[in-house]
Amino acid sequence: MKKEYCGLFGVYGHPEAARMAYFGLYAMQHRGQESAGIVTWDGTKIREQKGMGLVADVFNERHIGKELKGDIAMGHIRYSTTGASLLRNAQPFLVRHGDLRLAVAHNGNLVNTCALRRELEEQGSIFQTTMDTEVFVHLIIRNLNGNTIEEAVKLACQRIKGAYSMLILANDKLIAVKDPNGFRPLAIGRLDDNYVLASETCAFDLIEAEYLRPLSPGEMVVIENGKMTSCQAVEAQAKKQCIFELIYFARPDSYVFGEVVYERRKEMGKVLAREAPVDADLVMPFPDSGNYAAIGYSQESGLPLELAMIRNHYVGRTFIQPTQGMRDFSVRVKLNPVRSMIQGKRIVIVEDSIVRGTTIRTRVKKLRELGAKEIHMRVSCPPIKHPCFYGIDFSSKGELIAANHPVDDIARFLGLDSLHYLTIPGLLSSVSKQDDYCLACFDGNYPVQVEDSAGKMCLEDNGSKPGIIKEFC
Repeated sequence: MKKEYCGLFGVYGHPEAARMAYFGLYAMQHRGQESAGIVTWDGTKIREQKGMGLVADVFNERHIGKELKGDIAMGHIRYSTTGASLLRNAQPFLVRHGDLRLAVAHNGNLVNTCALRRELEEQGSIFQTTMDTEVFVHLIIRNLNGNTIEEAVKLACQRIKGAYSMLILANDKLIAVKDPNGFRPLAIGRLDDNYVLASETCAFDLIEAEYLRPLSPGEMVVIENGKMTSCQAVEAQAKKQCIFELIYFARPDSYVFGEVVYERRKEMGKVLAREAPVDADLVMPFPDSGNYAAIGYSQESGLPLELAMIRNHYVGRTFIQPTQGMRDFSVRVKLNPVRSMIQGKRIVIVEDSIVRGTTIRTRVKKLRELGAKEIHMRVSCPPIKHPCFYGIDFSSKGELIAANHPVDDIARFLGLDSLHYLTIPGLLSSVSKQDDYCLACFDGNYPVQVEDSAGKMCLEDNGSKPGIIKEFC
C-alpha cells in the first residue's frame, strides 16, 4: 500500500487568510487524510485549530470565520511517515519561546532524526512528540541566541539531512525552505497582492491564485510586510525530486517540478504501449490511479479505452481495515466491474504501481469470475524493490512483492496472463529532465545516506554501488 504523506499551504496578507488556507488544504486532501491543522497570526497573537480526520471534519465556520483571526495563515494535512497517528503529532507544530511564537509544518522525512534527537536530549531538550519536525524546531530555538529567525533557520537546515519542504510562521514572518536536493514539491503563487505557498498548484487553482514558480533546492523564502525575499539556506545539490509525485501522488491537474502531471502520466502509458504491446480487445484502468496512463496506452496502441471498473467514491481507503478479510471486502465495495465489458474479452489493465499486490490479486480474481478470456497488466512505473526514507511510507522491503519475487512469479500470484513494468529508461523518457529525479525505490541508490541512532551510516559496502542502503537501522 502507498500512504500519502503531507500537504502544505501558506498565505500572507489576506483578510481571510484562514479561509484561503482551508480551501488550499481541501484541494490537496489527497496528500494526507490523517490530520489537519491551521495556525494564524493577527499581529499580536497566534491561534491554532488541529484535529484528526479530513479537512472538512476538522474545521467549521466558527473556526474559519471567527476564531482563526489574522491575515497570515499556514496549514498542514498529514499522513504519518514518522511519528504515531496521534493528535499530538498533528501539525503545524507550535511552540512559544519568549516573545516568539513559532509554528512549523513539514512535508518529507529527515534521515538523521535519531542521532539529532539523542544529541538534543543529552543537552537537556524535552520532546513532546515523536515527529522529526520537533527536532527541527529545537534546532531553530537553540540557534536563536544572538541570531535572527532567518539565521536560526539556516543554521538548523545545515544540521538536518533528508527530504523537507517546510513552512515556518514566526510571528509576522512566513518562511518557506526546501532541502538541497529538492525532494518534495513546494510552489509560490500570488493572490491579488498577497503571496501564497502550496505543495501543489491545484490549491492555487481553487482560490484563483496565479502560479509563479517552484522553490529551488536549498532555497529559503521570507515574506514580511507583504514583500518576499529569497536566499540559499543551504547549498543546492543535484536535484533528486521524488518521481512518485508524477507517477501517483500529485493530482493530475497540478504542476509539480515544472511538469504537468496529467501529461507525464499519459506519456508513461504511451511508452508502456511501445515497450509491451498486447493483442487484446480493450484497455482499462483500475480507477483512479491508472486512468491517465491508460489513456496514453490506448492512444499509442490503438486499442479502445473502456472504463470497465466503476469506483464507489464514498468508501474509505482499504488499508485502514483491521484484517485481510475486511480489506478484501472493501476492495469489492470500492470497485465493481461492468460485467458486459468483461465476459469473453482480452483485457489490458493499466495500473500505476504494485506494492504488495494483495489488492490487485482480489480484483483480477473477480475479473476471472466474470469470464475474462485473458488478463494482461501493464504498470506505469518500474518494480518497487526498496523502501523510501524520504517521505513515502512504502512497506518494508520484506513486504514489497517485487523485492522478493521475479516478474513471472508475480504474474502467477496475481492471476495474470502477462505482466510488464515500465522500465527505468522508459520512465525517464516520460519526463522532461531525466537527471532530476530520485529513483531509490526502484534501484536502491539513495541520494542521501540514512543514519541510525548513533549517527553511523547504514550502508552496504559492496564496492560497486556506494550509497546503496542494506537496511534501515
